[in-house]
Amino acid sequence: MTDTTQPYGTPDQPRLAVRGEARLRTDPEIARIGITVSARGKDRRTALEDLTRRNTTVLDLARSYGPAVEKLETGTLSITPELHQRGRDEKIRAYHGRVHITATLNDFTALGEFTTRVADLDMTRIDGPRWALRPDSPAHGEARRQAVHEAVQRAREYADAVGAQLAALVELADLGAENTTPAPFARGAYGGPPPPTGGAAPGAAPALDLEPQQQTVYAQVNARFIMTPPKL
Repeated sequence: MTDTTQPYGTPDQPRLAVRGEARLRTDPEIARIGITVSARGKDRRTALEDLTRRNTTVLDLARSYGPAVEKLETGTLSITPELHQRGRDEKIRAYHGRVHITATLNDFTALGEFTTRVADLDMTRIDGPRWALRPDSPAHGEARRQAVHEAVQRAREYADAVGAQLAALVELADLGAENTTPAPFARGAYGGPPPPTGGAAPGAAPALDLEPQQQTVYAQVNARFIMTPPKL
């Protein structure tokens, strides 16, 4: 039976500690677009009605893309008075309304057209795209497997350097896998037909050619092994 109580091993059962790392580059799976719809009116009701109408226009446009827009999320909504100083009195000059929407797309063929059409709407601002992998993407598991394989390979090389062999795995500590800051990447071929939008409206701005950013997935593990006695 192997004795695991000695933190540094024994001359007969030396311990070996290594770290395994893996860094994968992979295509993004989704893109998020931040949309801010604004309105301005002389009174609260007018600002709210205009904001509601423009918000509905954006939502209807997004839904017209079908499964290509897989998620719509409404964030903050605000109606704010614009104050005007006249002498010692403050009066409300106008009301400003804003609502923030996040659209998640999985069809990059449609992304450029959708972004352009939203940007072409009145009193509408867009931010993005923010490229990402899904939390359950297979890329995370593949990175972890490669990190473990790299740890085992490194341990074997250390053991071989002293004329020993790996005898047992004592500990494998998962430090996790996470996305790092993405780097620019030329777009590859993305399957799937464009959504049935009927094309851009006459006179509309041309669709943007957006280049997806390849994602970096990083994994790291610590591994401890028991070796056979080295031949020094």
